[in-house]
Amino acid sequence: MTSIRLTRPTLEVIKVLLASTPDSPAWGLKICDEADLGSGTVYPILDRLEQHGWVTSYKESEPHPGRPARRYYELTASGRAQAGESLAAREARRSRRWGLAGGGA
Repeated sequence: MTSIRLTRPTLEVIKVLLASTPDSPAWGLKICDEADLGSGTVYPILDRLEQHGWVTSYKESEPHPGRPARRYYELTASGRAQAGESLAAREARRSRRWGLAGGGA
């Protein structure tokens, strides 16, 4: 698995995926809404995450009268681990950059 450039939109999509559960899975338009991003931004991010092995997707299996079947997205086990590590490393860099890592003033 390769690393992914964590742009602000990518981070927002990952945060939504990290917060989703099997009882409340994430689908495209829900991710757009919760990440406050347009579909032209979210779907390419989801495709990229899926190509890198961070995300898997599957089509809704239950009846869905009046609308197309949803495609659900979830982080793979390795994607979840990589996302957590990447977010922690990014937060550590930000803390050091702004002098929030402790130390005297």
